[in-house]
Amino acid sequence: MGNILKIGTLAAFIATLSACAVGPDYQAPTKANNVELASTYEKAEKLTNWWQAFGDEDLNHLIDEALKENRTLFQAQANVLRAYSIFRDSQNDLLPKGTLNAGYSASKNQTVLKADDDTIARGYNTGANLTWDVDLFGKVRRAIEASLAEAEQADILWHDAQLQIISQVASSYGDYRGAQFRLRVAEQNLANLRQTRTIVKARYQAGFASELEMARIDAQVFEVEATVPQMRTLLARADATLSALLAKKPGELALNAEPDLPQLTQPVALIPGENYLRYRADVASSERALAASTARIGVATADLYPNISVSGFLGFMSGPGLTLGGETKSWSVAPTISWQAADLASVKARIRQAKASSEIALAQFEQQVFDALADMQFSLQSYNFSRQQQQSTQYQWQASEKAMTLARQRFEAGSGEFLELLEAQRDALRSRDLLALQEQQSFNRLVDIYRAFGGGISVI
Repeated sequence: MGNILKIGTLAAFIATLSACAVGPDYQAPTKANNVELASTYEKAEKLTNWWQAFGDEDLNHLIDEALKENRTLFQAQANVLRAYSIFRDSQNDLLPKGTLNAGYSASKNQTVLKADDDTIARGYNTGANLTWDVDLFGKVRRAIEASLAEAEQADILWHDAQLQIISQVASSYGDYRGAQFRLRVAEQNLANLRQTRTIVKARYQAGFASELEMARIDAQVFEVEATVPQMRTLLARADATLSALLAKKPGELALNAEPDLPQLTQPVALIPGENYLRYRADVASSERALAASTARIGVATADLYPNISVSGFLGFMSGPGLTLGGETKSWSVAPTISWQAADLASVKARIRQAKASSEIALAQFEQQVFDALADMQFSLQSYNFSRQQQQSTQYQWQASEKAMTLARQRFEAGSGEFLELLEAQRDALRSRDLLALQEQQSFNRLVDIYRAFGGGISVI
């Protein structure tokens, strides 16, 4: 009983000493220069449903399927499970480690007396070996802090992977619909040009049009014909990209044949005073990396001090003349102290490395903050500029369509020049294709807004 009390007192004393941990206690940054930072990362409410504001069933289906089937998301989720397993395993380092064992031995030895030569000596043992590395200076606890921060980082990166996949699917869908729409425009333009060519050919055969006019209309027809394979190539590329994101073979997508691009009817709204940085997974991920690197300083610093471990055995042992029972109980306790006193220069070098890594992580975190701010600002500006450009091109196309109609009427009435008609047609064709391209760009830049704001932005 006295020995047990002594061991209990020693354990209590050690536990009191181990309440402290060397190295800096981590405090999350509250500012980067003069930028106020959010206290914690928050998964935006609209992270996994913002695209539904478009009311596009095909887009809804594609994103839902990508969230279920995308292999990059599988990797990110598995990485979360692995990181938390490492964290839980690191927690076990605070506890004693032990093994259960049982053994049997038998031996026969030559003796002085020949009558005893046939005697077989048998022995049995069973019990538990225990080893406990006392976390006196907090090395294990700092390692646990680091592994927890890394596990939380993996979880945040999983959220970010969802955001990126959703954005990629939406952008690729915009590319698909844009290519589909531009292909239709090219085919319609080609049909209109062929009608014009029929008229010119009839006039040429009647002697009212020249060979030059015939050559010019042919050149324009061939020019537009050349854009059709180009649009089909863009459509095939978008199909292949979407298929890969959904873990499908190219050509397996069953999308509506209508090439309409989804559009928002209302502007994007920013909430005054809202700190949108809290929705940025990349910022939160960098902050967790900083927390982990700070904890690693404590892990390295703990090697400046002695390491105390306690090993022991508790069980039963028997030998010749003894059987397993109460009289064969056995136990032992052996404390051990080890210290890297002869290698302190290397320990100090590792501390400097850990501190430098923490300074790098801090700089990376702050840079990530400024990159995020720039990304959010640019996404808004580029979308607004794209919408302005789209509106101007809409007016340009309407004007060029009117000019082409008037030129056609003049030409058919015999009061207009053929070159005038050709130029009007060319302007109308180009402005219509440009409008289709800009509608696609406006949609993709709207997707960029949601990506840049981590899904934390909404529509009015």
